[in-house]
Amino acid sequence: MAMLLISCTNGGTANANNDNNLNTNDMDTFKTKNGKTVKFTPIKHASMEINFDGCIIQVDPVIKGAQPETDYKQWAKADFILITHEHYDHLDPQAVADLKKASTVIVTNANSAKKLGEGKVMANGDSLRLADNLMVYAVPAYNITPGHTQFHPKNRDNGFILVADGLRIYIAGDTEDIEEMNDIDDIDVAFLPCNQPYTMTPAQLRHAADMVKPRVLYPYHFGDTDEDAMRQALDGSGIEVRIRNFQ
Repeated sequence: MAMLLISCTNGGTANANNDNNLNTNDMDTFKTKNGKTVKFTPIKHASMEINFDGCIIQVDPVIKGAQPETDYKQWAKADFILITHEHYDHLDPQAVADLKKASTVIVTNANSAKKLGEGKVMANGDSLRLADNLMVYAVPAYNITPGHTQFHPKNRDNGFILVADGLRIYIAGDTEDIEEMNDIDDIDVAFLPCNQPYTMTPAQLRHAADMVKPRVLYPYHFGDTDEDAMRQALDGSGIEVRIRNFQ
């Protein structure tokens, strides 16, 4: 396990008396086992901001790679930027530049680091301690449907499991319902993509959800996929499904 410890700006206060690690009273805000706050802000497509007790984590930020256009100069500077892979709708050097400060750590795959000219490279199976109570694990993300495997070849791209003070967050990246999802367990919050031919169909989304069994599921990167079709596919799964602005 690699270690890269930095101190995040602490912009929140923790409630030490709250030991519920999945408090969902505030729409997209969760509480960790020690009462720290994790807030998810959907931006679009595969882009989101995660605020972990004042530590800002941006995931796959892009300005024009997906609509609507985003002005990241208006967003808080990031402590960490996670990039799953190098496609234009996940990697935007200008968005990265707009979000960077001197201490920002970029975590990504090898191809993205090459395009950016910087970044902490993680391959499938790697782990990295970002801060005292913040870990990231790189997991496989790839296509398996015949005729689609060129989009996201095996062993190139990453999904990420982020563990923030015990709260386990799975950001799947561009993937289908791969067998390795059977090894991903105890997930509190999952982000699973649903738009063929590049990621999953609604039926594959259900299969992936059944393997991962998250407590809360956000379908994301869903493009023109019908929202009702996703809901119907997930009906009866026992998982809380939240549809947000992730087209």
